[in-house]
Amino acid sequence: MRISELSRETGVSIASIKYYLREGLLPAGTALGARQSDYGNEHVTRLRLIRALVDVVGLPIAKVKRIFELIDEPGDDIFATLGQAVDSLPPYTTDGEADAVDYPRARAVIERLGWTYDPRYAGTAQLERSIAAIDGTGIPMSDARLDAYASAARQVAEFDISRMPQADAAPAAAIEYAVLGTALYEPVLVALRRLAHQDITARSLAGDDES
Repeated sequence: MRISELSRETGVSIASIKYYLREGLLPAGTALGARQSDYGNEHVTRLRLIRALVDVVGLPIAKVKRIFELIDEPGDDIFATLGQAVDSLPPYTTDGEADAVDYPRARAVIERLGWTYDPRYAGTAQLERSIAAIDGTGIPMSDARLDAYASAARQVAEFDISRMPQADAAPAAAIEYAVLGTALYEPVLVALRRLAHQDITARSLAGDDES
């Protein structure tokens, strides 16, 4: 399909498609001439992924580009690649945090839960930053709340990992699943938590009205 057809199929403007091509987020089409290219279903899929990461997840273009670089050239270490993908998601860490050798708040939580503590993994620095930000707000993150969140997160993670392609048999597919799943599924978790709050509150108020 021509670029105009690709635009109609995806709802992405021609100007945006050309921008993604220049930035390397979208692979070039098959050249048909000096000024024309042919695009296929892989371009439709990639454009929809770009828009989902930008519009739904809220990532800046530079972070989206980094995620696609990890998918297109994943390397041999799925854990390292996943860590780099997580580092492309908010809350973003600073250069100083990236060089830190320990994260005391995060370490205390992770070790209390009996989970693997790895200061090099981006999620560790993100947990440290999140807890530190909460500390000064007057709305403390209690152990009970952390335990409840951790239990729910663990259940979700186990479901996700159980459906991930086997890394030894299909490393590229496993990394794509892990990277995109991490980025795209988290907004669903946030929305479901908010909807659960609404439902529980509505049911509670309905019960008060009946009493």
